[in-house]
Amino acid sequence: MAAASAVADQPKFFTALFSRRAVLIALVIFVVLVLLCVFAPLIAPADPAKMSVRARLTAPGADYLLGADAFGRDVFSRLLYAGRVSLSIGLGVAAVSSAIGIVIGLMAGFFRRLDAPMSRLVDAMMAFPDILLAIALVSILGGSIVNVVIALSIVYAPRIARIVRASTLVIRELPYVEAAVSLGSSTFFIMTTHVLRNILSPIIVQATFTFAYAMLAEAGLSFLGVGIDPSTPSWGTMINEGRQYIDQAAFLIFFPGIAISIAVLSLQLIGDGLRDALDPRLSKDL
Repeated sequence: MAAASAVADQPKFFTALFSRRAVLIALVIFVVLVLLCVFAPLIAPADPAKMSVRARLTAPGADYLLGADAFGRDVFSRLLYAGRVSLSIGLGVAAVSSAIGIVIGLMAGFFRRLDAPMSRLVDAMMAFPDILLAIALVSILGGSIVNVVIALSIVYAPRIARIVRASTLVIRELPYVEAAVSLGSSTFFIMTTHVLRNILSPIIVQATFTFAYAMLAEAGLSFLGVGIDPSTPSWGTMINEGRQYIDQAAFLIFFPGIAISIAVLSLQLIGDGLRDALDPRLSKDL
């Protein structure tokens, strides 16, 4: 009932969410970052793919706000367009992994016969280090945005599945679920209406963290050269391209690295705020 009560009492929810100034600042920063990337065609001062030999490795200044890369391309413009790719991958992974995790977790938690085999499958997947499993999957599927989203979704879905399963095991034993079963309600109706609606809180929080983890993982894969196509700008590919010029132009790594750090830290703080606001044990204190 936590998610339903939080939605029903929105003033209390927002009071709890923004009671910590750090969460409010993080939300503002993240929204501004997203808006900058969304409106990149209007904000970017130059074509991110336009090259200029004369501007090669130009330091940040009046002509190039954040400098120019090894091909003379404007770093600020590329940073904005790369952010669209990185944020899209993070959002896509959060959505797809949540969908997969919800299905697996509900099935394992609601049907006792499926609990053991599905739980063992989830445990086996979580036994592999995230980055190694992601590298293996991307190597099999190939380097593209869609394949990276699929690979990272497979990697992070077990985390959400475990949370959904644990919550479902508790919800299915509650009186109102037993009453719905006694009244002859369909299994699908019970799982979606009585179970899923009441475990949305931990799912939302975990999806927020997954968003951040996915962005870091994509950057790591691109840095290792097994991520998306190098011709597609992302914050990870920008760091990978700039590492060989770190002695001459450290800003090529610094700016995309700062962008990733800001986005991930903001999402982590937002996730912490959501977790506190949606925790029913804190409602009596608000």
